[in-house]
Amino acid sequence: MNPNLNQLQPYPFQKLRQLFDGVARNAALKPIELQIGEPKHATPGFIRQALMDNLDGLSTYPTTLGIPALRNSIAGWAKRRYNLAGIDPETEVIPVNGSREALFSFAQTVIDSSNAKQPVVVCPNPFYQIYEGAAFLAGAEPHFINTLPENHFKLDYGQLPETVWSRTQLIYVCSPNNPTGSVMTLDDWRALFALSDRYGFVLASDECYSEIYCDEEKPPLGALDAAQQLGRVGFPRLVVFNSLSKRSNVPGLRSGFVAGNAQLLEKFLLYRTYHGSAMNPAAQAASAAAWGDEAHVIENRRLYARKFSDAIAVLSGTTEVQMPDASFYLWIKTPISDTEFTKRLYQDYNVTVLPGSFLARDAHGVNPGKDFVRIALVTSPEECIEAMERIKRLLQTL
Repeated sequence: MNPNLNQLQPYPFQKLRQLFDGVARNAALKPIELQIGEPKHATPGFIRQALMDNLDGLSTYPTTLGIPALRNSIAGWAKRRYNLAGIDPETEVIPVNGSREALFSFAQTVIDSSNAKQPVVVCPNPFYQIYEGAAFLAGAEPHFINTLPENHFKLDYGQLPETVWSRTQLIYVCSPNNPTGSVMTLDDWRALFALSDRYGFVLASDECYSEIYCDEEKPPLGALDAAQQLGRVGFPRLVVFNSLSKRSNVPGLRSGFVAGNAQLLEKFLLYRTYHGSAMNPAAQAASAAAWGDEAHVIENRRLYARKFSDAIAVLSGTTEVQMPDASFYLWIKTPISDTEFTKRLYQDYNVTVLPGSFLARDAHGVNPGKDFVRIALVTSPEECIEAMERIKRLLQTL
């Protein structure tokens, strides 16, 4: 067996099940599940129809590169969304089966473990657990940059010494961030691009929450847009990952894309061809339709904005809470340990959230997720308000 498998930690939701083992939840209250970032809004009808209209495609083998209609739809969306002068759907876009599998397999393409010095993959902390697993199974060593409230959850590149940066081959960034909701600025990208130029590492920008924001006039900055603004022609050493799951409420479709530097994507396509990860034709047709429509995304954002406004109104005065830059999470401080808070909320109020420490690792002397919980505002506005009322009652008892 691959010995690197022994380095993998239990996934956060497995830890959550262990935390709740033997705990009886309050059966007098309806359960409200806010622990997982799984959108509960209805899938738009036109996406469902496009899927059904193209079921005949299941009789053919799909190509790994995907149909031109899908690549053109993705490229068109990226140009509109990020004001790009151009992006080539033939060489700078690849459809993938959701961002998760692509974020994982990308490390297998990028990491060169033949060097005498063990390669490094840099991750934010807290982080999406796929980054760490991808690093370990590619033979690399993960190093973490803590994102802390006193620094507005920004990446402080100075946390890592020269000896680490000199071995770094890949960095994962997540903007809008899971779980904090922070968004990287142009200055943040300028500093990171400068590090990439100096040390030669590849940047993997996870942007699957890019379309969940509350101000229609201020969409989050993306890495492709930042690269263009900074004159980085051809997106050197940069690949962006995005997904329809959050944007279009289709997590079960397993559809996303990677876009960016053509040379990197050429090698990634070669890897994927052997990996056998082509998207099924009906899903490709539905995805092309989804990327071509914005009306349903605007309505999606309206629902999330309403839930954030209601949640903050309920919790304000009881705990410090503020609107994130983007994403659909609240990241709030707990007055007791995050695990005990989560357990008591589950047991006494039948609301499930995720302890922040389960999303982070001890690094630089701290676990930056400790004494925080992540609350996913994914259910109906009415259930979200009810959940916030219950959370408020628990906070008041503490």
